[in-house]
Amino acid sequence: MKKLLLIRHAKAVHDTSYSDFERPLKHSGIRDATAIAERMKSESIIPQLLITSPSVRTQATADIFSEHLSISKPTQNEDIYEAGQQDLLHIINAFEDKYDFIGLIGHNPGISQILNYFTGEFHEVSPGTAGLISFEVDDWKLISQNTGTLTWFSSPKDN
Repeated sequence: MKKLLLIRHAKAVHDTSYSDFERPLKHSGIRDATAIAERMKSESIIPQLLITSPSVRTQATADIFSEHLSISKPTQNEDIYEAGQQDLLHIINAFEDKYDFIGLIGHNPGISQILNYFTGEFHEVSPGTAGLISFEVDDWKLISQNTGTLTWFSSPKDN
Protein backbone atom coordinates (compact mmCIF):
# COMPACT_ATOMS: atom_id res chain seq x y z
CA MET A 1 0.00 0.00 0.00
CA LYS A 2 1.19 3.52 -0.84
CA LYS A 3 0.23 6.67 1.03
CA LEU A 4 0.52 10.19 -0.33
CA LEU A 5 0.22 13.30 1.80
CA LEU A 6 -0.65 16.33 -0.33
CA ILE A 7 0.06 19.68 1.31
CA ARG A 8 -0.67 23.10 -0.12
CA HIS A 9 1.86 25.67 1.08
CA ALA A 10 0.71 27.87 3.96
CA LYS A 11 -0.45 31.49 3.54
CA ALA A 12 2.15 33.69 1.87
CA VAL A 13 2.50 37.46 1.56
CA HIS A 14 1.14 39.15 -1.56
CA ASP A 15 3.64 42.01 -1.50
CA THR A 16 4.58 43.17 -5.00
CA SER A 17 8.20 43.74 -3.94
CA TYR A 18 8.64 39.94 -4.12
CA SER A 19 8.54 37.81 -7.25
CA ASP A 20 5.99 34.97 -7.04
CA PHE A 21 8.80 32.47 -6.45
CA GLU A 22 10.27 34.53 -3.57
CA ARG A 23 7.08 35.19 -1.58
CA PRO A 24 7.64 34.27 2.09
CA LEU A 25 5.05 32.92 4.51
CA LYS A 26 2.87 35.28 6.52
CA HIS A 27 2.99 34.97 10.31
CA SER A 28 -0.46 33.38 10.10
CA GLY A 29 0.91 30.90 7.55
CA ILE A 30 3.70 29.87 9.92
CA ARG A 31 1.14 29.45 12.70
CA ASP A 32 -1.22 27.42 10.47
CA ALA A 33 1.53 25.12 9.15
CA THR A 34 2.74 24.51 12.70
CA ALA A 35 -0.80 23.65 13.84
CA ILE A 36 -1.36 21.17 10.98
CA ALA A 37 2.07 19.58 11.57
CA GLU A 38 1.30 19.19 15.28
CA ARG A 39 -2.10 17.70 14.44
CA MET A 40 -0.39 15.20 12.13
CA LYS A 41 2.18 14.33 14.79
CA SER A 42 -0.54 13.71 17.40
CA GLU A 43 -2.26 11.33 14.97
CA SER A 44 1.01 9.61 13.93
CA ILE A 45 0.73 10.78 10.32
CA ILE A 46 4.44 10.97 9.56
CA PRO A 47 5.72 10.51 6.00
CA GLN A 48 9.07 8.86 5.31
CA LEU A 49 10.02 11.64 2.90
CA LEU A 50 8.89 15.17 2.03
CA ILE A 51 9.27 16.48 -1.52
CA THR A 52 8.64 20.18 -2.12
CA SER A 53 8.55 22.85 -4.74
CA PRO A 54 11.66 25.03 -4.33
CA SER A 55 9.70 28.29 -3.96
CA VAL A 56 10.32 30.18 -0.72
CA ARG A 57 6.79 29.63 0.64
CA THR A 58 6.69 25.88 -0.07
CA GLN A 59 10.22 25.35 1.25
CA ALA A 60 9.32 27.22 4.46
CA THR A 61 6.13 25.15 4.82
CA ALA A 62 8.10 21.93 4.24
CA ASP A 63 10.73 22.96 6.80
CA ILE A 64 8.02 23.48 9.43
CA PHE A 65 6.61 20.01 8.75
CA SER A 66 10.01 18.29 8.79
CA GLU A 67 10.96 20.02 12.05
CA HIS A 68 7.71 19.23 13.88
CA LEU A 69 7.50 15.67 12.56
CA SER A 70 11.22 15.04 13.24
CA ILE A 71 11.94 13.82 9.72
CA SER A 72 14.73 14.52 7.23
CA LYS A 73 15.11 17.84 5.48
CA PRO A 74 12.73 18.06 2.49
CA THR A 75 13.90 17.19 -1.02
CA GLN A 76 13.26 19.85 -3.66
CA ASN A 77 11.77 19.12 -7.06
CA GLU A 78 11.67 22.18 -9.33
CA ASP A 79 9.01 20.56 -11.53
CA ILE A 80 6.45 20.96 -8.72
CA TYR A 81 6.59 24.79 -8.84
CA GLU A 82 4.11 25.37 -11.67
CA ALA A 83 2.81 21.82 -11.95
CA GLY A 84 -0.74 21.08 -12.96
CA GLN A 85 -2.55 17.78 -12.53
CA GLN A 86 -0.73 15.88 -15.30
CA ASP A 87 2.68 17.18 -14.25
CA LEU A 88 2.05 16.11 -10.65
CA LEU A 89 0.83 12.70 -11.81
CA HIS A 90 4.12 12.17 -13.69
CA ILE A 91 6.14 13.30 -10.66
CA ILE A 92 4.22 10.98 -8.29
CA ASN A 93 4.33 8.02 -10.70
CA ALA A 94 8.13 8.39 -10.73
CA PHE A 95 8.54 8.22 -6.92
CA GLU A 96 10.91 5.50 -5.72
CA ASP A 97 9.02 2.38 -4.64
CA LYS A 98 11.28 1.96 -1.59
CA TYR A 99 9.12 4.69 0.00
CA ASP A 100 5.57 3.75 0.99
CA PHE A 101 4.58 7.13 2.46
CA ILE A 102 5.59 10.40 0.80
CA GLY A 103 4.49 13.97 1.45
CA LEU A 104 4.36 16.42 -1.47
CA ILE A 105 4.20 20.17 -0.79
CA GLY A 106 3.04 22.27 -3.71
CA HIS A 107 0.73 24.92 -5.09
CA ASN A 108 -2.83 25.32 -6.28
CA PRO A 109 -4.50 24.68 -8.58
CA GLY A 110 -2.33 21.56 -9.03
CA ILE A 111 -2.70 20.21 -5.48
CA SER A 112 -6.51 20.52 -5.56
CA GLN A 113 -6.69 19.01 -9.04
CA ILE A 114 -4.56 15.97 -8.23
CA LEU A 115 -6.43 15.30 -4.95
CA ASN A 116 -9.69 15.32 -6.89
CA TYR A 117 -8.19 13.20 -9.69
CA PHE A 118 -6.95 10.50 -7.32
CA THR A 119 -10.04 10.34 -5.08
CA GLY A 120 -12.97 11.49 -7.20
CA GLU A 121 -13.83 13.87 -4.34
CA PHE A 122 -13.81 17.66 -4.43
CA HIS A 123 -12.43 19.51 -1.41
CA GLU A 124 -11.48 23.12 -0.97
CA VAL A 125 -7.72 23.07 -0.47
CA SER A 126 -7.00 26.41 1.16
CA PRO A 127 -3.42 27.45 1.99
CA GLY A 128 -1.90 25.15 4.63
CA THR A 129 -4.33 22.27 4.02
CA ALA A 130 -3.12 18.66 4.08
CA GLY A 131 -4.85 15.55 2.73
CA LEU A 132 -3.76 11.93 3.12
CA ILE A 133 -4.60 9.53 0.30
CA SER A 134 -4.17 5.75 0.51
CA PHE A 135 -3.69 3.55 -2.55
CA GLU A 136 -4.08 -0.24 -2.67
CA VAL A 137 -0.99 -0.65 -4.88
CA ASP A 138 2.68 -1.41 -4.28
CA ASP A 139 4.10 0.67 -7.14
CA TRP A 140 3.81 4.44 -7.48
CA LYS A 141 3.56 4.06 -11.26
CA LEU A 142 0.20 2.27 -10.84
CA ILE A 143 -1.44 5.26 -9.18
CA SER A 144 -3.98 6.91 -11.47
CA GLN A 145 -7.45 8.42 -11.61
CA ASN A 146 -9.86 7.29 -8.87
CA THR A 147 -7.39 4.78 -7.38
CA GLY A 148 -7.04 6.55 -4.02
CA THR A 149 -9.09 6.94 -0.87
CA LEU A 150 -8.92 10.16 1.14
CA THR A 151 -8.31 8.91 4.68
CA TRP A 152 -7.45 12.18 6.47
CA PHE A 153 -8.00 15.85 5.64
CA SER A 154 -7.16 18.91 7.70
CA SER A 155 -7.33 22.59 6.97
CA PRO A 156 -6.30 25.63 9.02
CA LYS A 157 -9.98 26.54 8.79
CA ASP A 158 -10.63 23.54 11.08
CA ASN A 159 -8.91 25.34 14.00
